[in-house]
Amino acid sequence: MPKFKTAARMDDRRFPIQRALAVALVSEADFLRLQAIAKLYARGLNDVSWRDLLNEAIARVLEGKRQAPDGVAMVAFLAGVMRSLRADHHRRMRLERACLPAVDAQAALAAVDPAPDPEHRLAIAQQLAAIDRLFAKDRQALQVINGLTNGASPKEIQKLYGLSETEYESTRKRIRRALLREGLARRKP
Repeated sequence: MPKFKTAARMDDRRFPIQRALAVALVSEADFLRLQAIAKLYARGLNDVSWRDLLNEAIARVLEGKRQAPDGVAMVAFLAGVMRSLRADHHRRMRLERACLPAVDAQAALAAVDPAPDPEHRLAIAQQLAAIDRLFAKDRQALQVINGLTNGASPKEIQKLYGLSETEYESTRKRIRRALLREGLARRKP
């Protein structure tokens, strides 16, 4: 015997027809507002137009990837989806910029010197030991160094160790000054 959807299931926000109707019933004025919001959020996105941003937001809602909470206006919800898409795009671009030079540098180093010689390894070990001694009594500095060594973002380090943004920045500056004073870091050109 086939199972039919009950009335309670048809009210579910994930039901495709209801999602489509919610988007389709946006008024002309609301659609113009959405276009203005999309134009605003698309600024600085060189390879994404405002139309692409708006269309992607609508597509994600229709596909069920984004679900509007009850009581939230469709315009506000779609604006939030576009803001989220913009943030995702910026995050992806930052990661690509950060990773591409590192990959090229690693490939260049591997081509020039596939394995460091014992003298180079000894120099690295001595520098690491000097850094460890330098910050042995500075718990915050060691936490920030550990986070940076593991590739964590500043926000992740702050959250992980319970540091405010000011504490993080102060600690980072303290580390840099100490490394420069000890000759363990290069000055910015």
